[in-house]
Amino acid sequence: MTVSFDSHLAGLVNEDLQSFRGFMVNVLAEVRTVKTNAALPPVENYANPRTCLFHVLFKGAALAFYILSALFIDSFVIIFVVTVFLAALDFWVVKNVSGRILVGLRWWNEINEDGESIWKFECLDQESLARMNKKDSWLFWWTLYLTAVAWLFLAIFSLLRFQADYLLVVGVCLTLSIANIVGFTKCRKDAKKQIQQFATQTIASRFTSSLQTAFSVV
Repeated sequence: MTVSFDSHLAGLVNEDLQSFRGFMVNVLAEVRTVKTNAALPPVENYANPRTCLFHVLFKGAALAFYILSALFIDSFVIIFVVTVFLAALDFWVVKNVSGRILVGLRWWNEINEDGESIWKFECLDQESLARMNKKDSWLFWWTLYLTAVAWLFLAIFSLLRFQADYLLVVGVCLTLSIANIVGFTKCRKDAKKQIQQFATQTIASRFTSSLQTAFSVV
């Protein structure tokens, strides 16, 4: 009777130990999962997915239509009109919409009374620029550069094949793409200068106010 009681007690103890071990294993697994998730940096998503879509859409549409049109369309007029139209849409969207929303920059060009071309730039304030989404900015700049590179390769290809008419199409699209690159690059440099000037003026004003406070106390 004693032996059966001892064996029964030992079985209960073993069951408790096994359940406790299982509980500790689950706790350690949860702790490791929490640590792993805490160690991973938060993934930043696109802040303006629709604008990003249209920023890429017309670029891809112009390139795809020009490349595939040689397989399906024989009319050069149609190829020229549709390709340049899509490239012009992309130029307008980037210059007036996606550039302002994705990177906080906008540029345009004016002719003054003397007939000289003057660049005009707009940018958000320093705090707003610092809050711009990094993925949006990355997509904006890289698609600008890659699109220009793609048109440049197509221009070289047309030049090697002595296709002056198709070189004209590619030349117009490349010019529009480079115009946006130059405009936004100058606009970004101008924004950096404004930020530096604002920071310098802020430091100088604080230093001056500190000196005035110190002399007034004396």
